[in-house]
Amino acid sequence: MGRLRWIIRFAVFGLALLLAVSLLVMSLWNWLLPPLLGLPVIGLAQAAGLLLLTRMLFGGLRGGGRGWGGGWHARRRFAERWQQMTPEERQRFRAGMRGRCGPPDLRGDDGAPPAAASA
Repeated sequence: MGRLRWIIRFAVFGLALLLAVSLLVMSLWNWLLPPLLGLPVIGLAQAAGLLLLTRMLFGGLRGGGRGWGGGWHARRRFAERWQQMTPEERQRFRAGMRGRCGPPDLRGDDGAPPAAASA
């Protein structure tokens, strides 16, 4: 009995979330795109369909947070690799990432960190 109640609550919450996000997409679409680009006004069902379409095209249908962050599987693999690295390898990795992704004042002209920042 408890499991059935949990399933019903989960389904109701999922439908409410879908409705709320679809309403948000519909509102934003109808507010921005018809005046700017001359596109037609859409309804709630079309907004839900648009959400599904974008999920299929850009996010896949599997769960697990496969968006821009790479998902939990990639993070777990990285954590395992990090644990296997020596302190010297970790320092080289940090310096390389700082050179690619760090603030401009920590990078040299060629994108590499300056000698003082890597020491």
